[in-house]
Amino acid sequence: MPGTGTGPGETKACRLCAKRVPGTEGESGGGYGRQMPRPPRLQAAGATYHVTTRGNRKQEIFVDDRDRLRFLQLLEQVVEVLDWRCHTYCLMTNHYHLLVQTPEADISSGMHRLNGVYARWFNWRHGYEGHLFERRFHDVLVEGHAHLLELTRYIVLNPVRAGLVRTAGEWRWSSYNAMIGKRPQPAFLTTSWVLSLFCDDPKRARELYAEFVEAGAAEYRRSGRGPVPGTRTRPDQPYPYTPGKRSANRLTSSAAGRPTTFR
Repeated sequence: MPGTGTGPGETKACRLCAKRVPGTEGESGGGYGRQMPRPPRLQAAGATYHVTTRGNRKQEIFVDDRDRLRFLQLLEQVVEVLDWRCHTYCLMTNHYHLLVQTPEADISSGMHRLNGVYARWFNWRHGYEGHLFERRFHDVLVEGHAHLLELTRYIVLNPVRAGLVRTAGEWRWSSYNAMIGKRPQPAFLTTSWVLSLFCDDPKRARELYAEFVEAGAAEYRRSGRGPVPGTRTRPDQPYPYTPGKRSANRLTSSAAGRPTTFR
């Protein structure tokens, strides 16, 4: 059948479960199988998300430093326009990670703008056509202080787990060096919230955060290729698994910008 890749006497596999879709087999002119629609994203004012996006077929989405700088410019625009808080980030080669807090329920619109504008610019610059990203984006709602704390080092340790560097500080394209005061803080990055998880004194908080991240890197080096403790994620997978039901009432923040007690 034109456009389906399915002949009259063939069946068509569902891309989600690789099983034959009822209604696509048997006779010529059979009906098209219907796939279950994607569930709506849970969006909540004050929610904190771990957001990841990967290149289509795992292709590169950042070819060089100019690509990365352009992406960070666009991220800064989205953060400014929507009043987001970006607490941690890391740009890899074929995917990226963000830890963002959204005062309004607008994670979808913001990510659509960020990925859409960047993809068009990337294709224009490199003379490409078609999809740059494999999906809209993947998001995990932060479900507790332990989850939040672990994400602050999981994200910046991605280059270590990928074998690109030995320590988080060697990777230029993450929030780590700005967080510990070794590089200027980008305008879109908020460091006070993460540092407040470690100590009220900023200098001591930076030292403790650096020790926390290095402890994770050291554990990974000792254990070899495998999950970083607390992430339940293989190092080659950009999407961490977070168990439990996602619940909006766990994700709101106080007016002071600090995490509430997670219920």
